[in-house]
Amino acid sequence: MKYKEYKQLTNELNNLSDIPRLARERGLQVELLHVIYTQKVVRDVTKRYYRVKRKSPRMLYQWNKGKNFVQIAKENDFPASLIAMMVLQENKIPRKRAWRMLLDPTEIRDSRLRKEIIKANKSDGIYSPNGSKRQVERGKWGENRMRKWLNTRKIAHQTEADLRGKYPKTPDFLLRKPLVWDGHKKFWIESKATFGDAVEIKKHLKKQLTPYVDLFGDGLVVYWFGYIDDLKLSIPDGVSVTDGKDFDIDMMD
Repeated sequence: MKYKEYKQLTNELNNLSDIPRLARERGLQVELLHVIYTQKVVRDVTKRYYRVKRKSPRMLYQWNKGKNFVQIAKENDFPASLIAMMVLQENKIPRKRAWRMLLDPTEIRDSRLRKEIIKANKSDGIYSPNGSKRQVERGKWGENRMRKWLNTRKIAHQTEADLRGKYPKTPDFLLRKPLVWDGHKKFWIESKATFGDAVEIKKHLKKQLTPYVDLFGDGLVVYWFGYIDDLKLSIPDGVSVTDGKDFDIDMMD
């Protein structure tokens, strides 16, 4: 994807409700748009979390006066599930108990609180329990798809679970014999069920890709939902970036 198109998408993706419309108009996959929207929301939350949290006393006051979590979330342009957590904690409910309430609102005896948490979870596709589950399942989907691709081609490998505790940093797949990719040998593969924009790749470079090169040599990172292909990125020598289109398990070389 070109940077210009990506920038237009991020500017237009302001709510979950924008996703179906943009999918129809642009001919893009719903899941790709959900990934881009998720990354946008997560970054905004990371930037503004404590600024919003400082408003917890005011938000609890508003809630006690009758406003619901979704209304307060809209006023603060913040995920409703996180607003619910902040208000509950401000109301002296321990964090673990508050999270259990979000996980299973049906166990809440107070009818107003039960209904409002259900509504907050439904409106929040990122930080609600279902939203968090979707992100975890997306990551597992990418790893399973890569595992099947490697197994179909009988490429022997060790997984992150196999390597745990043996090295300070471990890729998703360490190959027993290198894979030749674009004429170069690759000794490891990292699966990313995200979209590779500049921020995402920079984060992975520091935390994972550069350490992998130091430990294992050249490798390959796969952004299953694509990446911006017209930006110059400070990728370490020997690391290749690609998307998921080359890993269709139904296609054999």
